[in-house]
Amino acid sequence: MKVLIVGGGGREHALAWKCAASPRVAAVLVAPGNAGTAGEAGVRNVNVAAEDVAGLVQLAASELVDLTIIGPEAPLVAGVVDAFAARGLKCFGPSRAAARLEGSKAFAKEFLRRHRIPTANSATFTHASFDPAWLRSQRAPLVVKASGLAAGKGVVIADSIEEAHAAAQAMFAGRFGEAGREVVIEEFLPGEEASFIVMADGTHSLPLASSQDHKRRDDGDRGPNTGGMGAYSPAPVVTPRLHTRIMSEVIEPTIRGLAADGMPYTGFLYAGLMIAPDGTPKVLEFNCRFGDPEAQPILMRLQSDITLLCEAALCGALPSVGAQWDPRAALGVVLAASGYPDRVHKGDAIEGLERAARLPGKIFHAGTRVEAGKVLTNGGRVLCAVGLGASVWEAQRAAYALADTVRWPGVQYRRDIGYRAVQREPLR
Repeated sequence: MKVLIVGGGGREHALAWKCAASPRVAAVLVAPGNAGTAGEAGVRNVNVAAEDVAGLVQLAASELVDLTIIGPEAPLVAGVVDAFAARGLKCFGPSRAAARLEGSKAFAKEFLRRHRIPTANSATFTHASFDPAWLRSQRAPLVVKASGLAAGKGVVIADSIEEAHAAAQAMFAGRFGEAGREVVIEEFLPGEEASFIVMADGTHSLPLASSQDHKRRDDGDRGPNTGGMGAYSPAPVVTPRLHTRIMSEVIEPTIRGLAADGMPYTGFLYAGLMIAPDGTPKVLEFNCRFGDPEAQPILMRLQSDITLLCEAALCGALPSVGAQWDPRAALGVVLAASGYPDRVHKGDAIEGLERAARLPGKIFHAGTRVEAGKVLTNGGRVLCAVGLGASVWEAQRAAYALADTVRWPGVQYRRDIGYRAVQREPLR
């Protein structure tokens, strides 16, 4: 079979790599891909942008693609799955209507409240409806979110009412473009975050391995929020008991609620959760696709054929399949460009990739391109170095051995990815 992966980041490199490993797959196309997918055996980049819905449909039709997997959120919100369905093409992802769970945080909060799924208390405002008196009545810290798509950067944790007010006004003024035309302000939830990702077929869901990412740029969970600076799987915070609660209190009501609202959900569904001190899982956000960087360590551990799982979901047959996992832990460290998550420098030559390829683990590319035979930086998050180990600590050591082998001017990465899990492990 022939598979098309849509997108050009680290998640898409991991998906392409995993699909290419399947004995069922003869070829994998990636639109538009990056330097990593360009060098992957059995994988070919195609110069079609992820947001070019008509171009993607034409590509899938002309190349006789059997299965398309959508990586990033923008084409989902733009209705790429609907366009594929209209042409009778298999495409794994939610419809445009269902993708509003990620495309509009205001929509997601209203959905959560209506279906009684636990989440933070909040209010939604436009510039015209903003109520300073309501804001002054709240207790800091507060979380201010651009409602639309902001590449994982449209969230500000405000330590004071004044900071929250300034953050909201900056969003209204265009700090995150159209994404900030509507703003959600919600209570700050204490606890520990977890990423819970499932595959859904409209009625059923198949949970993937648990994971936890690190949103803040700097060690110790400090600095600005980013799209993610690293992740690991499994996440010890998701105990078997908590796993059961998440499925019954969050995932299953979400799938039922979407179906009841006339938009049955097929695709990856990512619930970003805060686990309260009393063990209650509360939804921070929904993503309507595989997480990035969670996809990289999760797919390193997945032993099942991802194409079989996607096809089962598209047929409404998820209960007939299961996912098998490598018992080892996997941990990924994101290597970012200087200036990330704000204005970044592009075009720096990356050194050490050949040496890293001889080490255990895998480096997935995100913001990279090839020019004159050299791999150059081409975005904010550039690479993700993933290691495997019998424990999270061992996976952490392997990942940092990879990360430390690669360099370019201004490269930055956290040195503490996985620290919560490592603290839970027995002393070495």
